[in-house]
Amino acid sequence: EGYPAGEMKHGPIALIDEQVPVIVVAPNDQWFDKVASNMAEVAARGGKVVLISDAEGVAKTGDTAWATVTLPDVHPFVAPILYSIPVQLLAYHIAVLKGTDVDQPRNLAKSVTVE
Repeated sequence: EGYPAGEMKHGPIALIDEQVPVIVVAPNDQWFDKVASNMAEVAARGGKVVLISDAEGVAKTGDTAWATVTLPDVHPFVAPILYSIPVQLLAYHIAVLKGTDVDQPRNLAKSVTVE
């Protein structure tokens, strides 16, 4: 499940243990230091942190992250588009590994009827 970083201490942190990977999407912006603090808490509880950030963000966190995906620096206007790509690819590949039919998801209903 996805949670905003600011909500981490309001419940999701209680779910963290050695079996829970945490994907952190955090460009190095004005909120990065707060997100890095959350990452440190997750790591302290044994959670595996996968950080998706730019080179400066990855460098700032040192060895807190278990794994990193380094993206290029981009204008903040296009950052949400760029940062969604690794998350979409991760979701796709996990679904394939689980044997899910990614071309025909269960409970999918057409929203437009073509006649």
